[in-house]
Amino acid sequence: MTPTARLGTGNTGNTGNTRRTGHTGHTGHRTGRRLGLRVGLCVDEAEFESLAGPWRRLYQSCPEATPFQSHAWLTSWWRSYGRPGRLRVLLVRDGGELIAAAPLMRVHGPVPALRPLGGAISDFADVLLGAGHREHAADALTEGLRGLARTALIDLREVRPGGCAESVYERWRGPRRELADSRCLELPPLPVDELLKRLPTTTAQRARAKLRKLTAAGVRSRVVPADEVEASVGTLLRLHQLQWQGRKVTSEHLRPRFREHLLRSVRPMVAAGDAVVTEFHVEGEVLAADVTLLSPRFAGGYLYGAHPQLRERKVDVATMLLDACTRHTSGEHPRTLSLLRGDEPYKHHWRPDPVTNRRFLLARTHTAPLLAAAAGEAAARGWARRVRQERHERAERTERTERQERAGGAKS
Repeated sequence: MTPTARLGTGNTGNTGNTRRTGHTGHTGHRTGRRLGLRVGLCVDEAEFESLAGPWRRLYQSCPEATPFQSHAWLTSWWRSYGRPGRLRVLLVRDGGELIAAAPLMRVHGPVPALRPLGGAISDFADVLLGAGHREHAADALTEGLRGLARTALIDLREVRPGGCAESVYERWRGPRRELADSRCLELPPLPVDELLKRLPTTTAQRARAKLRKLTAAGVRSRVVPADEVEASVGTLLRLHQLQWQGRKVTSEHLRPRFREHLLRSVRPMVAAGDAVVTEFHVEGEVLAADVTLLSPRFAGGYLYGAHPQLRERKVDVATMLLDACTRHTSGEHPRTLSLLRGDEPYKHHWRPDPVTNRRFLLARTHTAPLLAAAAGEAAARGWARRVRQERHERAERTERTERQERAGGAKS
């Protein structure tokens, strides 16, 4: 096992002396006492995996954290998707206590950068700051990131509004840029009956009819215990592939590395209360399964699989899943129900609130050109995305008009 590297002043993170910090980053003000914090860099996979206990305590003390920042999710993701030599996990300790962390990896294109672990299959990313040490932990983490920024851009993507990375951005002394990232949709922490009251009367009536059909079709849901999770996730992935057969699907969800990651990560997350797996049975047969990720403030339906037989039985799968998810969002510990990234039309049936993730680009003066290049690429991608969306909307309008004209001609 490689010992955690210490970050000295201006060090890139491979070797150096322990950094001690007693200031608040950009303000330069003292915190009122001498801080003895150790900032180090973990570059070894085995060491990262050994941090499960300290990471769990930090994660639990960070109210902004989402399940995508849990140790089980991140270490499993790295085993499936990481590349040797690129792990960069910045750690801040106060004595023996881990009080802040930034789980990052080195990437080389389109510009040299440090980005959050989790990649495209993780809907949110962030750094972690312990609630009891928020100010000086953020100061130390920011200074540690400045050391890493000597040779690479710090590119913190897919941060939920209010995320801990905002504290780093506020403290950053040097070139910085905040951009919009993916759009998400969220519902308030209400039971399904209350969510129905947000809908127009006709839409709400149709939704209630769909809920009644679940009972009429004999759909029964069951929360899966931790010791059965692997088998249930395997069933989910099989049903997911079956439901999308012959249609456009996210190809990554069909790859062995994704399967291995989900099978490896979800069981410990269920055991820790960071996820719940639900099966839906009809006449004793599992015809659907769902993984919902949980944190104290957040619940998100991550992935599901549903047999085509459900639709043949006139079961509305989206309504079935929403009904199951709301059982984990309302009540004594309310959680926002996130529909996660994506602006698909079916999500709008429930009148969710749009929320846009943030992207924070952080550089030092001599690496400012990297920031400008990344911002320029983001602008170009945004323009291309808008052009595609406009073309798609025009095509839909044209198709709708043609259908109406054909229908009118048939009536005449």
